[in-house]
Amino acid sequence: MGNYGKVVVGVDFSQNSRGAAERAAAVARQNGAALTLLHVVEHFPQDIPITPIPPEDIDPAAFYRQRAEADLSELSESLGYDRIKHAVVLSAKSANHEILDRVRGHPADLVVIGAHDRDAKGPLGSTALAIAAHTPCDVLIVHAGT
Repeated sequence: MGNYGKVVVGVDFSQNSRGAAERAAAVARQNGAALTLLHVVEHFPQDIPITPIPPEDIDPAAFYRQRAEADLSELSESLGYDRIKHAVVLSAKSANHEILDRVRGHPADLVVIGAHDRDAKGPLGSTALAIAAHTPCDVLIVHAGT
C-alpha cells in the first residue's frame, strides 16, 4: 500500500458508496491521511430529482447542499474518523467530471469509488470507469460486499 496523505471518496449515499467510504476511512486511518467525502449533485439544475422537492421559499441549490451536508455529517460520524472534510458540488456536469476536476485542483494520493452492479456491460458504472481511466493518482474501486 502506498503512502496516502490525502484520500478522496466519491459518495452518492448508495450502499456501494457507503462501502467505499468505509474502505476509504480504513485506508486513511492506516496512513494517518486526511479524508474528503465528496458528493456531487450532478446535472443541476437541469435534471434535479423530483423527490424530495425543495420548498418554494428555499433556493433549490441551498436545499440540496444542506441535505447533502447533513447526510455527509451523518456518514462522517458513523465512520469514526476525525480527519474528515466534506465537499458538496452542484454541477451541470456529471459526477465523474467533477470528481476528476476536484482531484486535479486539490491533488489527492488516492481516490476511492464504489462500483455499481447495475450496468449490463460489466460490474463498473460509468463514473467508476471514468475515474479509473483518467485520475492522475491511485484509484481504489470497492465492490459491494468486499
